[in-house]
Amino acid sequence: MRRTVYINGSFVPEDEAKVSVFDRGFLFADGVYEVTAVLDGRLVDFDSHVDRLNRSLTGLGMTMDLNYAALLDLHRRLVSRNGLREGVVYLQVTRGEADRDFHYPVGVAQTLVMFTQEKHFSTETVKGLSVISVPDLRWQRRDIKTVQLLAASMAKMAAKEAGKDDAWLVEDGHVTEGTSSNAYIVTNDGTIVTRNLSTSILPGTTRAAVLRLATEQQLKIDERPFTLQEAQQAAEAFITSATAFVTPVVEIDGMAVADGRPGQIVGRLREIYIEESRKTAV
Repeated sequence: MRRTVYINGSFVPEDEAKVSVFDRGFLFADGVYEVTAVLDGRLVDFDSHVDRLNRSLTGLGMTMDLNYAALLDLHRRLVSRNGLREGVVYLQVTRGEADRDFHYPVGVAQTLVMFTQEKHFSTETVKGLSVISVPDLRWQRRDIKTVQLLAASMAKMAAKEAGKDDAWLVEDGHVTEGTSSNAYIVTNDGTIVTRNLSTSILPGTTRAAVLRLATEQQLKIDERPFTLQEAQQAAEAFITSATAFVTPVVEIDGMAVADGRPGQIVGRLREIYIEESRKTAV
C-alpha cells in the first residue's frame, strides 16, 4: 500500500508529493523537523515535540503557521490514513520557496511536509549497540533541530563501514551525543550521567521524559559532560531518542561496557518508558 503524505494543505499519494527545487530546505537546509513516535496508533510525547518545534523555528527566525490543535489534528489524520499502529510521524518545515539568495526571503509561504514510517518499537529484540567515537563536526547550534544532517550521516556511515551500529560524537575530549540520540552512562554507584543541556546538544523529548521517570524511580542523575574513558569503564551505557526509545550501548570503540550485555537500569528504564508512553500517548 502506498503511503499518504501531507504537503502544504493536501493529503496525497507518496509518489505525487513534490517540493520545488527552489525550496530553501533543498538549497540551504533552511528548515527544521520533528519525529514523533506512534504507539497503538497514538502519539508519544506530542506536547514536547510541538514545544521543541516552536523553539527550533524561533532559533531560525521563523514561526509556525499552524497552532497546536491543527498540528495534532494533522498528525492524527495522517496516522489514520496510513493505518499506522507503531512507527513514527516525520514533520518538516522549511522557510519556503524563493529564488536562491542567502538573505531570508520576505512574504514567502512555508513548506510543510509530513509522512509516516512503520517501526516496531515494543516487540523488537534489544541486543545492545556497539558504537565508535568520531569527532563532532556539526555547527554550534545543535539545540536547533535543523535538517542539515550531513555530519550525522557521515558519522553513521563511518560506524557502518567499521561494522558497528552507530557513533558517539566527541568534542574537546567529551561525548556530546549520538548521531541521532542523546548519550548516557551509568556509574558504578548507579548514577545516570548525561550531558547538560546547552547549544552543544539537542534537548531530546525522550531525554526529558526518561530523566523525569528516572527521578520518580529515585535514581541519581548527574547532568555533566563525560569522557570516552568514563563511558568505557561505566557499569552501563545507553541512548534515548524518539526512534530508539531507551536502547543500551554494550561496546564503545571495541571495548565492552561492563560484561558487554544490556544492564538492569537501562532495561528497567526502557520498560517504564514504553509503559508510560502507552498510558500518556494522545
